[in-house]
Amino acid sequence: MQDRTQRAPKKVLLFANTDWYLYNFRLSLAKAIRESGYEVVLLSPDGPYGPKLREAGFRWEVAPMRRKSLNPLREIAFVFWLTRFLRREAPDLLHGFTIKCAVYGAMAGWLADVPARINAVAGLGYVFTSRDVKAMILRPVLRRLMQFTFKAKNSLLVLQNPDDVRLFLHYGIVSASYIRLIKGSGVDCERFTQKVWDTSVNEPLKVLLAARLQWDKGIAEYVEAAKILQAEGQAIQFYLAGAVDKGNPAAIDEKEVAEWVREGVLTWLGHVDDMPRLLRTMDVMALPSYREGLPKGLIEAGASGLVLVTTDVPGCREVVQSNGQDGLLVPPRDAGALADALRSLEQDRWLLRKLGVAARKKAFAEFNESVVIKQTIDAYKELEGR
Repeated sequence: MQDRTQRAPKKVLLFANTDWYLYNFRLSLAKAIRESGYEVVLLSPDGPYGPKLREAGFRWEVAPMRRKSLNPLREIAFVFWLTRFLRREAPDLLHGFTIKCAVYGAMAGWLADVPARINAVAGLGYVFTSRDVKAMILRPVLRRLMQFTFKAKNSLLVLQNPDDVRLFLHYGIVSASYIRLIKGSGVDCERFTQKVWDTSVNEPLKVLLAARLQWDKGIAEYVEAAKILQAEGQAIQFYLAGAVDKGNPAAIDEKEVAEWVREGVLTWLGHVDDMPRLLRTMDVMALPSYREGLPKGLIEAGASGLVLVTTDVPGCREVVQSNGQDGLLVPPRDAGALADALRSLEQDRWLLRKLGVAARKKAFAEFNESVVIKQTIDAYKELEGR
């Protein structure tokens, strides 16, 4: 075990459930932490993005964690593995992302006597959004685990939207003094160019849903809305971007997506690396999700000046707060309402331009990554001060 008193600079360990998450959502944070004088170590299960993290100059370590596992013995074994790993690394601060990593990191960090811990819950995930029996059984168990692990005095709980803050306070998981509201992981808005709207050209409306292929993203409702509008003969083209998320219990089978493509309901683009380029070709971003932390895809689309159509649920309504002003809000699990919203946009191209300009203005003002990174590093310094 390393001696913290003999080591400089201070070490921060970022722990996530996929290397993809670290690369796509937290690489800018890792760079900013390093530039602030910290040593940075990244930890996640194995995957294709790990080598890219190393190419960016970071030490990335592989964790033997299975995202989909619910086997109690395997999960306990992993917590003890993580405890040994933390004792060996001796970080000054552990920052865990997503519920599983936040809970396990808090437990192992306590056992390993890590001086400071930030538990970041980016949305409440499958257990809190699914109506499956398994999810409903796990819900009270997970709630108790969070109550036990998140109440340490040398820790902070980071949440991404006010609805989650109210929920955690309602269940008494932690007191308000230990909660920090930081809106998502931030977006480098400068990477996204303003869409130029030509209202004189009457081309088919291009609608995109970009997300991991999970049922709780509202993909079933998106497909149903597409079928409704296509049956009406509306001039709307539907696109789906994202890869199958095999590690998530709510994952959609690739065969199902292939069937939608075969029926001509939508075009599936798979995983897309160059999102700024794709967004320049679209008009609308639709995300009929059941619940989010703070959806980065919506913010990126807003930064590109696309019109945002999403559900009136936690996380999503932080990006679109005023229905008809900075986007359109529809009820969750309601394909008909989603179809109505998209139809209204196809029929009113001036509304498209108005909502697209408002979405870009809001993205720059509220969700630029420089704001989020500063708030995160301020949280680190606050824990150091304790």
